[in-house]
Amino acid sequence: MRPSSTCICEHISPLKTKTRFIILMHPKEYKKEKSGTGHITNLQLENSEIIVGVDFTNNKRVNDILAKENSSSFLLYPGKDNFNLSIRESLEINSFMGNNANLFLIDGTWPCARKMLKLSRNLQKLKRVSFDNTIKSKFIIKQQPESLCLSTIESVYTVLNLLKDSDLEECDTKDFLIPFEKMIEHQLEYMLNPNNKNYCTTANKAITPKTMYKKNTERNIIFEQK
Repeated sequence: MRPSSTCICEHISPLKTKTRFIILMHPKEYKKEKSGTGHITNLQLENSEIIVGVDFTNNKRVNDILAKENSSSFLLYPGKDNFNLSIRESLEINSFMGNNANLFLIDGTWPCARKMLKLSRNLQKLKRVSFDNTIKSKFIIKQQPESLCLSTIESVYTVLNLLKDSDLEECDTKDFLIPFEKMIEHQLEYMLNPNNKNYCTTANKAITPKTMYKKNTERNIIFEQK
């Protein structure tokens, strides 16, 4: 269900960050060029890249990044034993991550993300960071399995603000989510337009964030409060 024109180019304003964000994208997500938030995240960050695959164990680009001696690499992934950016002091975060860190993100549904991590032995060795999410996603056009699930771009937005609080980043994030919000607006307009062949007859009802959750564990990104 896509509108014929969802160009958000005029709203793209890439941020300069010290942290490099590496988006490990499942092939299924890579096909979602118009609605995939991993793509929008990459456009909004100058210091980022997308690497597509499932098993990254022997991926040359990933291993080249991991082999760099002048920077540390981390995996953003939920877990109670991870380094939680939300509860650590600034000095702790600075000491743990250092400057110019590489932060890997897994972009895929929850089952796909688990499979990607299970297969990728090099990723399993990385130190993991996480955060406590207390906001509801703006991604209201997607069903979610649970409350407090965030899209890829919202997760990066949260991390950037936490790193700013610790003086590891200096970028202004106030407009970071605008392309994401515009994409959602385009999608909603399409759903509400009765002239479109995929017009949703129930779309004229109020749409509120997180009113519907999937019973299974599929989602776009896997960060929720544990």
